[in-house]
Amino acid sequence: MRAFLDNLRLALGTFLGNPLRSLLTLLGIVIGVATVITMMGLIEGLRTKVNKDLGRLGAHTFQLTKWPSGGFGRFNWAKFAKRPDIDMEDVHAIEMFCPSVGMVAPSDDAGGQKISTASAETRPSVRIIGATTAYPLTSGVSVQSGRFFNDVEALDGRGVVLLGVDVADSLFPGIDPVGFEVRLQNRPFRVIGVLQRRGSFLGMVSMDNQAIIPLRMYQQLYGKEWSLGVDIQAKDPGLFRKAQDEVSTLMRRRHRLDPDQPNDFEIHTNESVTASFNQLSQVITIAGIGVCLLSLVVGGIGILNIMLVSVMERTREIGVRKALGAKRRRILGQFATEAVLLALFGGGLGVGLGFGLVFLGDWMVGFPMSVPPWAVGLALSMSCGVGLLFGIYPAARAAKLDPVEAMRNE
Repeated sequence: MRAFLDNLRLALGTFLGNPLRSLLTLLGIVIGVATVITMMGLIEGLRTKVNKDLGRLGAHTFQLTKWPSGGFGRFNWAKFAKRPDIDMEDVHAIEMFCPSVGMVAPSDDAGGQKISTASAETRPSVRIIGATTAYPLTSGVSVQSGRFFNDVEALDGRGVVLLGVDVADSLFPGIDPVGFEVRLQNRPFRVIGVLQRRGSFLGMVSMDNQAIIPLRMYQQLYGKEWSLGVDIQAKDPGLFRKAQDEVSTLMRRRHRLDPDQPNDFEIHTNESVTASFNQLSQVITIAGIGVCLLSLVVGGIGILNIMLVSVMERTREIGVRKALGAKRRRILGQFATEAVLLALFGGGLGVGLGFGLVFLGDWMVGFPMSVPPWAVGLALSMSCGVGLLFGIYPAARAAKLDPVEAMRNE
């Protein structure tokens, strides 16, 4: 223990004697560790946000769609486009022939739309959702002021609309828009409600820049040729899996699929979306660790270089120490400790820089980034390992010096 403390003291003295050279040597390690900390903070924040956003959905609810879960992974979209559309006949069949299903809420949406009044207009970025009266119960949407449309308005396809908070603030700043008129696709709509603020999904897509109208009116504006998304709620949490099986069996029968053919539709649950995201996050994690390793190798080469220079500069000192009785393992331990301590110091700087970037991202973007403790441990362990790996050769070279020849060195 005493020998280790002596080596630690000597290593600190070396660093303090050449601070600028040591810091420049550590840039690769600092960048690599900061990259790992920042990327792990981003991924952990994404995972927290996914779980939070999915938790807003209705209880024991799943979704039937034509498309795979959007965004997570690479898909052959042309292949999925050939699938049969899900339409209102499918919706009615689910309601009639799936006894475990309690509620069915079909919907469709169109992005990039504009809503206007006589004096204001939104940007062409509003998402218009066509829905039925069951939509709030299966999607987690709630009304802040006013009300949702009723069955009569939905069946008649009346021109009524609920605005997201961003749309309401843009068109009616500082006032309650309920009762006012807006125009969509040059058609008049009466505002009957404002939706509760929901924030953004994954910190990227605003869930408040939207408007909801009755599905029948939506289909008059945008047509019926698009496939519906259907939110389905089981009658009871204990029937959740059974409801999925019933819907899957019914859709396979309606699409005339043979037993050996795969489904030509998708059933999404919170678990399936989370699993898709976890697969993506694993790829990003591996890529981040790869970048870190590359930077650490660069930093390791710098450590190798500075340790070789240190051995050359201190050849006479090494000779004196060996002449006074210092054993080879003591010299080896001294320089190995210096290399590991140098790398650990760089890793600590990288962790600090990474936490700073995570805090900056959280503060500027409002994204809930957080660094898991294991990421800090991994980054510091990798930096220490690199220091030891690249410091062994200079340490071994110093330990093998002949004391007489070393003392003659000038």
